[in-house]
Amino acid sequence: MNSIKTILVTGGAGYVGCVLIPKLLNKGYRVKVIDLYIYGEDVLSSVKKNPNLKEIKGDIRDRGLLEREIPGTDAIIHLACISNDPSYELNPDLGRKINYDAFIPLVEIAKKNKVKRFIYASSSSVYGIKEEEEVTEDLPLEPLTDYSKYKAECEKVLLEAGSDNFTVTVIRPSTVCGYSPRLRLDLTVNILTNQAINKKEITVLGGEQMRPNLHIEDMADLYVYLLELPDEKINKKIYNAGYENYKVKDIAKMVQSVIGDWIPIKIVPTNDNRSYRVSSKKIREEIGFIPKHTIKEAIM
Repeated sequence: MNSIKTILVTGGAGYVGCVLIPKLLNKGYRVKVIDLYIYGEDVLSSVKKNPNLKEIKGDIRDRGLLEREIPGTDAIIHLACISNDPSYELNPDLGRKINYDAFIPLVEIAKKNKVKRFIYASSSSVYGIKEEEEVTEDLPLEPLTDYSKYKAECEKVLLEAGSDNFTVTVIRPSTVCGYSPRLRLDLTVNILTNQAINKKEITVLGGEQMRPNLHIEDMADLYVYLLELPDEKINKKIYNAGYENYKVKDIAKMVQSVIGDWIPIKIVPTNDNRSYRVSSKKIREEIGFIPKHTIKEAIM
C-alpha cells in the first residue's frame, strides 16, 4: 500500500515540472508546487482548477517558506535549479545559492518533518568527459563546470541524509527533449528543431560530441514511477536515465528527416567539446524502467 499522498515539487512550473504536475494529479496525489514563476504564471493553466493542486510563488532559499510548507508532505521531488552551464555562468553566486546552499536546509527540514521520500534531479553532466563506452553510475565524478560540480555535491548531501525512515534517490537525467508548456529551447534536440522550423537552416557546433537524450514524457513518468516503488528498492540509489546516445550531427540529421530533407545542415567549429554518453542498464535491470518515447517523437 503506497502511503505517499502529498507531494511537494520544487521547480514544478519549470520545463519538466509542467509535464510532471498533471501526471501526479491524474494519479490522485495532492500536489504542492514551489516556484518563482519567472517564465509566467500560466504554465500550469491546464490543471489550475484542480482542488488537489496548491501553487506557491516562492523561493527555495526562503527557509521560513520551507518550514511552513514542508510539514505534512510525504515526498519531495526536487527539480528547482539554475538549470544549465550558460545560465549558471551569468551569475555564479546566484547559481550556487539556489543549486547548492538552498539544498542543505531543504533536505534537513524534509528529514526533520518526517518526509518519507526525497527524489533529486541531478544531471548526467556530473561525469565530465569519459573515455569509457559505458558510462555507469559507479564511475568517478569529474564535473567540468560549477553547475555540474554543485549537482555532484548535492548528491553527497542527500545520500548522507538517507536513512530507513528517509528514502532518498538520485536521478542523473540525460538531456531532456520534447514539448512542454514551459518550453526550453536551449536543449540539443529542441534547439535544432527550432532552427529547422524558424531559420530554415540547422547550425551544428562541432557535431562529433555525444549527447544522451530522454523524452520529457519519459522523464516525468520516471518520477511518478519512483513514487510507487517500495522504499528498499530505491533507497540511497543513483540511477542514470538516458537511453538514446547520439552524436549532435546525427541528431541534426534526424531533425532534417522529420522537418524536411531540403533544410541544410551547417557545421561550424567550436571549442565546446563537452561530450556525454551514459549507460541506462542499471535503471532498466534494477527497477524495470524502460522509456516509451523517442527523439523523433520529441522533434514532432
